[in-house]
Amino acid sequence: MTAVEHPARHGADGAARPPARVPFPVVDEVSRHCVQEAEPETVHIEVHLPGRLDRDRLRAAFAGAFDRHPRVLMREAPGPWYRRRYEWELTADPDVDVVTFRPPGPDALRGARTRSLAEAPPLSAAPPIRVEVVEPPDDGTGREGGVGTVLLLTVNHTALDGPACLRILATAAELYGGRDNSPAAPPVRPAAPAAGPLDADAPSPWSPPARVAHGSPGPFPAAPGNGMLLTELAVPHRPQDSPYTVNDQLMAATALTIAHWNREHGARPRPLRITMPVDDRTRGTDMPIGNGTRLVEVPFAPEELDAARMSELLRRTAARTRALKSLARPQLGHGAALLTAPIVPVAWRAALTRGLRRTAAPWMSTTLLSNIGRIPYPLDFGAGAGPARAVWFSAPARMPRGLTVTTASTAGRLHVALRWSRSLLGDGDGARLRELFAHYLHTTAEAGEVSP
Repeated sequence: MTAVEHPARHGADGAARPPARVPFPVVDEVSRHCVQEAEPETVHIEVHLPGRLDRDRLRAAFAGAFDRHPRVLMREAPGPWYRRRYEWELTADPDVDVVTFRPPGPDALRGARTRSLAEAPPLSAAPPIRVEVVEPPDDGTGREGGVGTVLLLTVNHTALDGPACLRILATAAELYGGRDNSPAAPPVRPAAPAAGPLDADAPSPWSPPARVAHGSPGPFPAAPGNGMLLTELAVPHRPQDSPYTVNDQLMAATALTIAHWNREHGARPRPLRITMPVDDRTRGTDMPIGNGTRLVEVPFAPEELDAARMSELLRRTAARTRALKSLARPQLGHGAALLTAPIVPVAWRAALTRGLRRTAAPWMSTTLLSNIGRIPYPLDFGAGAGPARAVWFSAPARMPRGLTVTTASTAGRLHVALRWSRSLLGDGDGARLRELFAHYLHTTAEAGEVSP
């Protein structure tokens, strides 16, 4: 999606104008076709602040942010079954009060997290975002065991993604606190080697990859939504002149974690494929709002996943991610562009898309690693509330993948969210996966000097 001018409330003659309409882009349409109530496609964003927020000022700040980023004020337009496209209606004002303040309590944050994973903001009301504020008790310090205030944002992923919502949040922080929340310049790094073709040793994309082995999901029927575990780790050390990035270290740690998990559960070794979103958008106020990432799949052969040869694995991972990022391709590939061509009614395409998704399930990637990277904005809400000291994201984890890993770094710490389908894994399984991920990420930091 691209940014547009704010839809006018009235025409030149003073009469009210109908909302502008924009056809769904490919990513939005495919997501809309595959909606499931049991496992909604939500993006969860959790921001921890040291202090308190004023209710009226926060609501006004989000209203101002929506005015500066008008593309977020969208809702799905109604239409007959035989229409050729879904369309977004761009509204002049929000349809709903986005910000809700939750009273403090031992289960307040847990309840907000559960809602974020189980209840998507409806597409029928603009904007498709929900902001829940979990406040600390009024004890005069503005703190609850050092937690402070938590902003928990839930995004309907059919409409927009995490980085776009983060941009809106940064604007709201600036309007609330009056402090500059412009994105920081990216760190200066040595020039990376030129991207070459994908190496010949990479596993074939035509063979079905490994699935995450079933754990102990608990009694059925499973509760709606996903399970989730949040953890904070040290950002892994990386030698200054190494050819790989922290993202490559996260990718290698994710692959080793799943390979280890599958061995523990008796699964036959198979190649892994890990989906990696790539986001080329700017982070300024002109950032396009919507679903703006493209997806690539990083393959690993079973024999490559050897922690004793970590330096070799990291170099191979870096070469593959560079090659895949350099490829020019549509966000979901050429097949999705053909599938969403408005030749037949959209209801027919929806049925076809769902059928193809079920048929192609064995070829879907093993898991998804979404590395947001260093949060580029201070997210500073000014005096009283302060800057964010922790930010977590989590991506939806529907089957057949059933597991996603989402990472972001704030204040020099790595914030990791493991999210899983309740039909695949249970809370104890999440704790074991966290243990394995932390171990292998630490192992990437111990890879030592890069071999010549």
